Amino acid sequence: MPFVAGVTVFLALLIVVFAAVGLSRVVGHLYQVDKTLEALTGGVDVIADKTSTVPAVVESVNASLLPVRDFAEGI
Repeated sequence: MPFVAGVTVFLALLIVVFAAVGLSRVVGHLYQVDKTLEALTGGVDVIADKTSTVPAVVESVNASLLPVRDFAEGI
Protein backbone atom coordinates (compact mmCIF):
# COMPACT_ATOMS: atom_id res chain seq x y z
CA MET A 1 0.00 0.00 0.00
CA PRO A 2 1.47 3.37 -0.93
CA PHE A 3 2.34 5.79 1.83
CA VAL A 4 -0.40 8.31 0.95
CA ALA A 5 -3.09 5.61 1.04
CA GLY A 6 -1.87 4.47 4.45
CA VAL A 7 -1.99 8.03 5.80
CA THR A 8 -5.50 8.44 4.38
CA VAL A 9 -6.69 5.25 6.05
CA PHE A 10 -5.04 6.27 9.32
CA LEU A 11 -6.69 9.72 9.24
CA ALA A 12 -10.05 8.17 8.40
CA LEU A 13 -9.73 5.78 11.36
CA LEU A 14 -8.69 8.67 13.59
CA ILE A 15 -11.78 10.63 12.55
CA VAL A 16 -14.00 7.61 13.21
CA VAL A 17 -12.45 7.11 16.65
CA PHE A 18 -12.94 10.76 17.63
CA ALA A 19 -16.51 10.69 16.32
CA ALA A 20 -17.20 7.56 18.37
CA VAL A 21 -15.77 9.19 21.50
CA GLY A 22 -17.86 12.30 20.90
CA LEU A 23 -21.01 10.27 20.38
CA SER A 24 -20.36 8.25 23.52
CA ARG A 25 -20.07 11.51 25.48
CA VAL A 26 -23.37 12.66 23.99
CA VAL A 27 -24.96 9.39 25.10
CA GLY A 28 -23.61 9.96 28.61
CA HIS A 29 -25.03 13.48 28.75
CA LEU A 30 -28.39 12.28 27.46
CA TYR A 31 -28.44 9.57 30.12
CA GLN A 32 -27.86 12.19 32.83
CA VAL A 33 -30.61 14.39 31.38
CA ASP A 34 -32.96 11.39 31.38
CA LYS A 35 -32.24 10.70 35.06
CA THR A 36 -32.81 14.37 35.92
CA LEU A 37 -36.08 14.50 34.00
CA GLU A 38 -37.31 11.33 35.73
CA ALA A 39 -36.59 12.92 39.11
CA LEU A 40 -38.31 16.12 38.00
CA THR A 41 -41.35 14.20 36.80
CA GLY A 42 -41.57 12.47 40.18
CA GLY A 43 -41.45 15.85 41.91
CA VAL A 44 -44.13 17.26 39.63
CA ASP A 45 -46.37 14.28 40.42
CA VAL A 46 -45.95 14.94 44.16
CA ILE A 47 -46.83 18.61 43.69
CA ALA A 48 -49.85 17.67 41.56
CA ASP A 49 -51.07 15.32 44.29
CA LYS A 50 -50.64 17.96 47.00
CA THR A 51 -52.42 20.62 44.96
CA SER A 52 -55.29 18.52 43.68
CA THR A 53 -58.78 19.96 43.48
CA VAL A 54 -60.77 20.28 46.69
CA PRO A 55 -64.40 19.35 45.91
CA ALA A 56 -64.69 17.28 49.11
CA VAL A 57 -63.59 20.21 51.26
CA VAL A 58 -65.85 22.74 49.53
CA GLU A 59 -68.99 21.24 51.08
CA SER A 60 -67.65 21.53 54.63
CA VAL A 61 -66.45 25.08 54.01
CA ASN A 62 -69.85 26.07 52.63
CA ALA A 63 -71.52 24.52 55.67
CA SER A 64 -69.23 26.48 57.98
CA LEU A 65 -70.00 29.73 56.14
CA LEU A 66 -73.78 29.22 56.16
CA PRO A 67 -74.33 31.57 59.16
CA VAL A 68 -72.29 34.26 57.43
CA ARG A 69 -74.33 33.91 54.24
CA ASP A 70 -77.58 34.05 56.17
CA PHE A 71 -76.42 37.18 57.99
CA ALA A 72 -75.33 38.81 54.73
CA GLU A 73 -78.69 38.04 53.10
CA GLY A 74 -80.48 39.53 56.07
CA ILE A 75 -78.80 42.92 55.69
